[in-house]
Amino acid sequence: MAKVILHPIGTPVEEAIDEKAYATNIKRMEELNEVVSQRRDEVRAGWGPKYVERVHAKGKLTTWERIDILKDPGATVFPINTFVNYGLTFGDPPRTSPSAGVITAFVRVHGRLTVVIANDNTVASGSWWPLTPEKIERAQEVGLRLRVPVIYLVDCSGLNLPEQSNTFPGRVGAGYIFKMNSLLSASGVPQIAGVLGDCIAGGGYMPIISDKLFMTEQAYMVIAGAALVKGGKAQNITSLSIGGANVHVHLSNCADERVPDDQTMIRRIRQEVEKLPDSAVTYYRHNFSPADPRFSPRELLGLLPADHRVVYDIRQIIARLVDNSLFWELMPHSGEEMVTGVARINGLYVGIIANNQQLTPHPELKDRTRAGGLLYREGIAKISQFSRSCNSDGIPILWLQDISGFDIGLEAEKHGLLGFGSNLLYTNSTNTVPMITVLLRKASGAGYYAETGLPYEPIVQISTPITRLAVMEGRTLSIGAFRTKLDDNFNILTKDPKERAEVEAGMKAVEDRIEADMNPYKAARQMDTDEIVPVHELRDYLMTLVEMCYQGYGYRRIKNPRIWSMHDLNVLTDFSG
Repeated sequence: MAKVILHPIGTPVEEAIDEKAYATNIKRMEELNEVVSQRRDEVRAGWGPKYVERVHAKGKLTTWERIDILKDPGATVFPINTFVNYGLTFGDPPRTSPSAGVITAFVRVHGRLTVVIANDNTVASGSWWPLTPEKIERAQEVGLRLRVPVIYLVDCSGLNLPEQSNTFPGRVGAGYIFKMNSLLSASGVPQIAGVLGDCIAGGGYMPIISDKLFMTEQAYMVIAGAALVKGGKAQNITSLSIGGANVHVHLSNCADERVPDDQTMIRRIRQEVEKLPDSAVTYYRHNFSPADPRFSPRELLGLLPADHRVVYDIRQIIARLVDNSLFWELMPHSGEEMVTGVARINGLYVGIIANNQQLTPHPELKDRTRAGGLLYREGIAKISQFSRSCNSDGIPILWLQDISGFDIGLEAEKHGLLGFGSNLLYTNSTNTVPMITVLLRKASGAGYYAETGLPYEPIVQISTPITRLAVMEGRTLSIGAFRTKLDDNFNILTKDPKERAEVEAGMKAVEDRIEADMNPYKAARQMDTDEIVPVHELRDYLMTLVEMCYQGYGYRRIKNPRIWSMHDLNVLTDFSG
């Protein structure tokens, strides 16, 4: 009978890296982490103390106060898409929209992980800004694909009307939220909504489609607010009188229950979650308990170089992410530029695919080596097959990306990398198993796509403070842009000092612009990545995400580890004996 045997991976930090390099890496990472912390606090503050006081003056809690009561005592909240719209302003006078005016997060309630979608009532009364709908839909997508309960805390004054052209009409604009509500409902995913304030126009459909709907005495749901009704029908009314809990609980039957205040609302939502089936996680752990890595995840701050040009050992990174620092590496002697294998995170099996940055032997020319961080024929075939095996066995896949792209040149074309790459793209496009992508440093070119970048629909894509997401590096792109002005060694051809200075300035401008575009905050701002997470926090996020992959049951295949196709793969590729 096949057994899953995991082996120790990694070494103590003093054996893994030079002491000086380790200290240099930590110093730079801590500087970047301080920026993350400051910006998280800035976003969490919404529009600031003045608007917090306004919320409290109405007898309401702020959105973060509601979430803090909702979560289990001592539990950590894991936000996603924190930095949407970060640094942008809208309108005249210009106003910011911290986190697009809505908080989306993974929150543990009575031991079950849930997706929480909550309007930030300190930002324009929770109204919808550009990218607010897309952010809500992204969170709904996680709930739908993993069959995780979705909780809505609604306190929203509707579309931010001056920006309506950017939120109302598009294919994934505001209206798509309600389609996602419907798809969640059709798939049997529990949806619980609490209306704790304004709920105007299209926003009303979101709670209505939910399975359970509560309203506080201050809440109202209306197709049109009182001001619009007064203008259209000359009636002297208030929004509360036409759409409050008294109307929707007792007359229209559009809501289930009225509660006196926010605290009671949150308590009732917790009670409803408690009625849901227990998590299947313990069942799928197969008698294993979660275990810390043998090496502290905090050591990742010094082991992952902030300089994207510096090589490191990816196995040392894996050793600080997985339970007990144990790993079953498969196909270690082929496609060595890629590392593939199985580990446990939070006591649950996960397949890991990672880029090896180190030099590896050339498979055909025995006296040559090849640079790491690239995709060659053997590595592409290896990760395609491993990805298919994970999908067959129902094992979630964790991609640890640090990729410069595909190999290029005559050898690459002769080896048919286009065909092998297309096979990998097909595999990852048709996989049904949950996939999680972490962009450790470089996420470049078609390699980013091939290793399940965001267009290939991972459950969540995480960046780090040193992630560089782009087609190519700034220097490389500047050479391409000015290729006609350069010789074969990329030196400027002209001898004219003025023209040389113009080419140098032009290349520098292109390089600087691309470098700015590669900033992870820009990617997060426009939802090209889901969250920026300091590297020492990665394990905590991954423990949560992997648990969410296993929490539900009956909606996807999860094979008994005894009958994994992974065992066949191991036997067929084991040339040790």
